[in-house]
Amino acid sequence: MMNLSASYRSGLAGAPPMPDGVRLAAVDADDAPSSPAQRRRTRWRAWTGTLLWLCLIGAGSGLAYVVGEHAGVRSLRQNTSHRLDIYSAGLHSELSRYEYLPQVVSLSPDVLDLLRNPGDPRMQLEANVYLETVNAHAQASAIYVMDARGMTLAASNWNQEGSFVNMNFSYRPYFKDALRGVPGRFYGIGTVSREPGYYFSFGLPDAGGMLGVATVKVSLDKLDEAWSHSTEKVLAVDGNGVVFLSSEAGWKFRALKPLSDETLLELARTRQYTEAGALAPIAMRETKRLSGGDGSVVQLSPSSLSGPRGNQPAGADYLLDSRPVAGTDWKLIMLSDMKPVQALARTTALATMFALVFLTLLVMFFQQRRRIVRQRLAAREALQRAYDELEHMVQLRTEALSEANHHLQNEIAERRRAEEILKNTLDDLVQTGKMAVLGQMSAGITHELNQPLAALRMLSANAMVFLQRGRAGEVELNLRTICQLTDRMGEITAQLKKFARRSAVDLKPVALAGVIADALFLLDQRVRQEQIRLEQDIAPGLLALCEGNRLEQVLVNLLANAFDAAATASPRRVRIVARRRADGVVVEVHDNGSGIAPEAMPRLFEPFFTTKEQGAGLGLGLAISAGIVRDFGGLLRAGPSPLGGAVFIVTLRDEHRGANP
Repeated sequence: MMNLSASYRSGLAGAPPMPDGVRLAAVDADDAPSSPAQRRRTRWRAWTGTLLWLCLIGAGSGLAYVVGEHAGVRSLRQNTSHRLDIYSAGLHSELSRYEYLPQVVSLSPDVLDLLRNPGDPRMQLEANVYLETVNAHAQASAIYVMDARGMTLAASNWNQEGSFVNMNFSYRPYFKDALRGVPGRFYGIGTVSREPGYYFSFGLPDAGGMLGVATVKVSLDKLDEAWSHSTEKVLAVDGNGVVFLSSEAGWKFRALKPLSDETLLELARTRQYTEAGALAPIAMRETKRLSGGDGSVVQLSPSSLSGPRGNQPAGADYLLDSRPVAGTDWKLIMLSDMKPVQALARTTALATMFALVFLTLLVMFFQQRRRIVRQRLAAREALQRAYDELEHMVQLRTEALSEANHHLQNEIAERRRAEEILKNTLDDLVQTGKMAVLGQMSAGITHELNQPLAALRMLSANAMVFLQRGRAGEVELNLRTICQLTDRMGEITAQLKKFARRSAVDLKPVALAGVIADALFLLDQRVRQEQIRLEQDIAPGLLALCEGNRLEQVLVNLLANAFDAAATASPRRVRIVARRRADGVVVEVHDNGSGIAPEAMPRLFEPFFTTKEQGAGLGLGLAISAGIVRDFGGLLRAGPSPLGGAVFIVTLRDEHRGANP
């Protein structure tokens, strides 16, 4: 634009001189004074145009703020929903661990004998010792048994200060529910221990009615501790809206809104929160209701926040989203700070305002330029055609530049979208690879779980026979074995859950021995079933910069491929080696299969390229693994193995030496 303007000025400078008459006419036209009415109309039009432009800029900035805020809230709600699913699953899992205990206690002959003979000291001692033993294995807060009147006859804390023995809990709702034959569930503060907990109860039936009630109290304090490290504000509320678990210590045993007199009377009658004070409401005000769910924007006063995370300005906005907890009348609520969303909206509004201001200046520039050109063309009638042609050339050049700029902006936006889609696709492929590996291991996992399940069935049947015969010792031995089997099943499912979890790339020092052990744990059933000779040479104390869950997926893929490659060998040998070298930390996976064909080597890490039979694989495992290792700043390569087959080598950065492979 500047070059064209310079050319335009130089053209004027080189133009032939005008005749005197034309020059005088131009001067007269420029210097002719306008009337006051014309000047007023000109000023009015200028002020009107300025006002309209200011209104347009304000409206555009406001619309951009609304659009930016809406996009930010949508993204924040998606993240909050995912986090709520995780917290809800964790809370439900914690509760389900102890749900079976009251029914287990109801099967004990010691407990049933005590309920039939409540005055027998020997039976009471045996029941106390039994409950203490069960609680030591279950690691609950307390296990106790009450008669039909609510009097505690035996408890796991019988020999401790604050024992529940001889305490009457007939006023508790969980006792009344269990006495009616309905499993009781209740959360409240203990009237004896002064500690909160969740209660599971189960009625102990007899031919003439209910003998009593078995109850297990579980502490949920470790959930509070886990939530306190979260960047969000997480809380759990009961059916009355009372907060009983919270990442904010000052919110515990407070209400989301003022409680009615009826609710307060009911809470006082059941003594649910006897030690919690007045259950004062949290200073929270809803400012906006969001469509498409239970989400809303709330405002918290500084008095509602405590600790270092409570240093918020007055009237801080938070996105509130909730999720019901299965099997209870509870709700999980998460409050996410709206500052990033508001910052995004402000940035969008400012960018729009600057764009409109720039457009305004550009329009004013062209208007001024056209006015000057018209004045000069009017003064130089002889050069009208030349000036018109030059103006046309300037206009064409300006349009070409604008169009080129528009195309360039579109190309930049498309490239950014393509990069984002590529990143998301890679994350999805990583997760898909995990699910594919889990699918391939499903048969082994089923076999691994079926064995303890069958043993559980047999031990349970034997326990029933021993109960009928009064052989309490054999029953206790069977129950101990059942506990061990359930722990084993829990280790299997916990390892699978850890492997299937979606994780981001967060590089930190990771112990390779632990990652390799986790990968081999997932493939242990296949190793034993297919009689694979697994050899390990792992140097102690190796640390590499990576993300443990993703590296575990890479090793599972490489080991599974090695098992497949050695399928025709006898014996089948797979060796995993981990050691430190000059270029970093190296993990090698060897097999004694047929090796890799030379023509397949250049395409080995291409997506959807596979040397397996049709239907045996998609050809994504090595491509995904290579991408994961590249994200770590490492390298995955293949070659011939001394065992006669192939070797895949993973080279990672060593934190101690700072080597780059």
